[in-house]
Amino acid sequence: MTLALHGGAPVRTRPWPAWPPPLDDAQRERVTAVLESGLWGATQGGSACAELAGAFARRSGAEHAVTVGNATLGLFAALRGLGIGPGDEVIVPAYTFVASATAVLLAGATPVIADVDADDLHLPAHTVRAALTPRTAAIMPVHLAGSPADMDPLTELAARHGLAVVEDAAQAHGATYRDRPVGGLGDAGVYSFQASKAMTAGEGGLIVCRDRAVHDAVWSVCNLGRDPGGAWYGHPSVGWNLRLTEIQAALLLPWLDRLDAEIDRRNAFCAALERELASIPAPPGYDGAGEPGGWRPVTVVPQPPGTTRDSRHLLMLRLHVPVDRAFLLEAMAAEGVPIDGGYPPLGTMTALTGASARPEPCPAAEAAAREVVWIRQSMLMDDPATGAACVAEALAKILTA
Repeated sequence: MTLALHGGAPVRTRPWPAWPPPLDDAQRERVTAVLESGLWGATQGGSACAELAGAFARRSGAEHAVTVGNATLGLFAALRGLGIGPGDEVIVPAYTFVASATAVLLAGATPVIADVDADDLHLPAHTVRAALTPRTAAIMPVHLAGSPADMDPLTELAARHGLAVVEDAAQAHGATYRDRPVGGLGDAGVYSFQASKAMTAGEGGLIVCRDRAVHDAVWSVCNLGRDPGGAWYGHPSVGWNLRLTEIQAALLLPWLDRLDAEIDRRNAFCAALERELASIPAPPGYDGAGEPGGWRPVTVVPQPPGTTRDSRHLLMLRLHVPVDRAFLLEAMAAEGVPIDGGYPPLGTMTALTGASARPEPCPAAEAAAREVVWIRQSMLMDDPATGAACVAEALAKILTA
């Protein structure tokens, strides 16, 4: 069968769902109300930011929340609110978005880049333990691709060593770990509302906190050093203006009512694709000899232990056959089934290492950069049966060509 890249017919010509989806009536109503009120900023007396903070805190199993301009600033504010700054080290996973590390740099601390689990690609306790030094002040697990990190071993380790835990939940709206919502499992949890995320206002972020004192410190960082309830021109500590707008909050509030249905749809797509992947044959000349029983050329990256609700921001696939990744990505796009090559390991980024980040040995993250590809969230919102069949057909067509 001739590849589309070489002039053959593509597997799919119909477009995939757009992201974000069209505005619904509830969003239009709320945004219009804010626009007509003239109360667009978070300090003008409107209620949308406060409503969003309260609703998200409850959903995350926490008491308090602070809305912010984006999740990078949210991670920075959480670290600063927890007293982390120059001289401190924060352990971050090697396979994550660069902002997990740059937020640590922004706080004046040193990111220590630890390896991820070889199977599920999340930060495990054993690599954190190996990276500890007397300067370690915090751990930043990332709920990668919408899957919850295995939090209990991490929080137990943190408690033994007196470390803060800041959850990077930017991709994990609605995910649960052992039936507990992510974001509220550590000292602070940070969500993103950037354009690609499961809930989006174009940009934006939110920090949830279990403890009132932590919330007040984080709120002060985001509000120019003021104290909650204090004088408007009283600034007892150093802070910044990191606030979300009322217009953004109005876009986001109605999304909470449909989030679970969208998560269900993505999970249905992922389950359908996992079934389809079982039918992909081995490439010519490669039969998986010597591989474990049940070997397949492409598999879904497994969920971490303790996962009870995966929000499926992305679906990560692992290739078990040698493949030219650049060719695969180009060929899949030509078939009308675009996929993503995923993250490079943070420790390979000279901008980070040149800015004092300390990488540990990270063979699992390096393997992921060679072997793992992503299906983006917008594609996961397609019809599960037909969409999953297109992905599997395109992969089979290219791997067996």
